[in-house]
Amino acid sequence: MTPFQSSASERQAAHVRREFLTTTASGLGMAALGSMLTQDGMLSRAAAEPINAAEESGTIANPLAPKPPHFDGPAKACIFIFMAGAPSHIDLFDDKPVLKERHGQPLPDSMLEKVRFAFIKKENALLQGSPYTFQKHGECGMQLSELLPHLGGVADDLLLVRSLHTEQFNHHPGQLMMQCGRGTFGLPTMGSWLTYGLGSESQNLPGYVVLTSGRGSSGGATLWQSGFMPSTFAGVPFRNQGEPVLNLANPSGLPLELQRQSLDVLRAANEQRYAEVRDPEIAARIASYELAYRMQTAAPELIDLNTESQATLDAYGLNRAEPKDFDGRGKQGDTYHSFAKNCLLARRMVERGVRFINIVYASWDHHSNIPKELPYNSGCVDQPIAALIRDLKERGMLDSTMVVWGTEFGRTPLGENRGGKREVGTGRDHHPYSFSMLMAGGGLKGGMTYGATDEIGWHVTENPVHVNDLHATMLHQFGLDHLKLTYRFQGRDFRLTDVGGKIIKDWIA
Repeated sequence: MTPFQSSASERQAAHVRREFLTTTASGLGMAALGSMLTQDGMLSRAAAEPINAAEESGTIANPLAPKPPHFDGPAKACIFIFMAGAPSHIDLFDDKPVLKERHGQPLPDSMLEKVRFAFIKKENALLQGSPYTFQKHGECGMQLSELLPHLGGVADDLLLVRSLHTEQFNHHPGQLMMQCGRGTFGLPTMGSWLTYGLGSESQNLPGYVVLTSGRGSSGGATLWQSGFMPSTFAGVPFRNQGEPVLNLANPSGLPLELQRQSLDVLRAANEQRYAEVRDPEIAARIASYELAYRMQTAAPELIDLNTESQATLDAYGLNRAEPKDFDGRGKQGDTYHSFAKNCLLARRMVERGVRFINIVYASWDHHSNIPKELPYNSGCVDQPIAALIRDLKERGMLDSTMVVWGTEFGRTPLGENRGGKREVGTGRDHHPYSFSMLMAGGGLKGGMTYGATDEIGWHVTENPVHVNDLHATMLHQFGLDHLKLTYRFQGRDFRLTDVGGKIIKDWIA
């Protein structure tokens, strides 16, 4: 044989050596690279070492098991009351006497030149003052609209922020911005980030629950999605009457023992598959099945209010009469009862260890008919929210529970003129340049009004607050550093505040 010829056995040996170099050796190289990147801080240890201690011991960790925060924070639970549709800050939270004086006057063209509206016709737009009076409340002298007398009664516990702003001026992107930190699809919501970062103290209820009232929001289920995180971190919608979660109860004739056996077989199959592919969604599925099994007892007990006193039910306004002859935005069935019950259920959920409760009430999208519809919506939410804050405080729970009244943006100081008529209408258009929110508890200062807008409520003039700043501060109160709370997806580390956000230290008690 010539030096360039080889036997069949030699060729086979060479093939085996090449296979070793292209598989095992390259795998060792990737392991070494991962180790070096981890040492240099360029790759998280979780990403470099996907098998945790629980997996090595043959078990799958519960994704919602309680986790330690980055540092001690006062807040342990959040009740985020989302007023979908954008309540008018000018009519509820931000009194503007000059706007009332200039009612019916046009704005200079220079102020309208680069402004976008959803429906207003710039050439015929006129200023629209609020028809409602404002009063000072509490020792702090906080000014609130006459439409919110009950919230005025807890003013010394409230942080009123008048200087929020956002880039989004349409409802669905604006709602995603407030819930997810950016106005785009496919991102985890605040509730997902909190349960991902801290887990849940509840063993028998989800860590993240959603309660709805009214006609439904523009964003729908995208406002409680888990995005690119496993589905165990998504919000679970609860109904406040009937079966709390659809299909939660067993079909008639199915013994509990047989259900348990079926779940055990299903778990074994899922665990086998998880051992093969390490897909975190499989772990989420296992946790969801087991949680649903435990919820069959816990959820019906949660919504049974027979243990609550009549005084408590009256304080929340569960038995208030629904205003007659009203069929506008915000109404769907017995809305006053529904919203009041949701607020009481939120308190009961916090007591049972639920981390994040999102109460969604729609709609505040008042492009018309403010004199009739805004009093209805305000009357629906004013008493129950004030009662919730009082109830949490009396039970010693307000310091550890953050209550937020939030929305996607504000409403214009200009009246709606959709038909292009030069007259003052009865509605307001979308306004992202300034809006207001209320917060209470969770280690935040009470009796404080933060930020200011100009004399007509158009632009922020003092202490501007971006939505990412709000999120950064909320996470801080839970002991989470918004720069370190990250989730790796598609090659980069995402966070709730994405590329912005600063902690507003003036809010912290």
